[in-house]
Amino acid sequence: MAAQHHWDDTREALLHGERTVAKRVRSVWNGFTEFALRDNVLEVAVGLMIASAFTTVVNSLVSDILLPPLSLLPFMDHKNLPEKFAVLKRGHNATAHYNTLKQAEDDGAVTLAYGLFLEHVLNFVGLGLVLYALANIYAVVSKDSIIKHTVRCIYCRKEISQKAKRCAFCTGWQDGREDRETSAL
Repeated sequence: MAAQHHWDDTREALLHGERTVAKRVRSVWNGFTEFALRDNVLEVAVGLMIASAFTTVVNSLVSDILLPPLSLLPFMDHKNLPEKFAVLKRGHNATAHYNTLKQAEDDGAVTLAYGLFLEHVLNFVGLGLVLYALANIYAVVSKDSIIKHTVRCIYCRKEISQKAKRCAFCTGWQDGREDRETSAL
């Protein structure tokens, strides 16, 4: 009789367990869809896709428009800029001369890839300049500046908005009224 009672308890647990698991799965699925389909998550996803495309455009701007005039300088060759490197320590074949960075790496040489670094720096500067130009164009068109200009608080020297009347850190008035007020004592 005890075995039958144990079997009934197990059977009941399994029957209710199915409903509990289904309820839990539904709850997790609903929570996930609420998270994944929220407005700000979709906005971030769209922003990341636009940023990826924008990065491709800026990389092309730097490598196809800005670097060619730089290649006129005697020490610059923008077509082979990523291949500019210095060998710090020769690899296994110590007598080899390396024409490419890959050859040096394959031989186990220690290299200083200054050309690749310079190309990344130029891409970064190009991206920054293009973003700055876009922010200024947006400010002119929309009359709302993305670039927030700041000044130092005259009392605590923290950076605050140029438009601030009071400092958010020390609550000092920025028009100097605290200096003009006299004590009633």
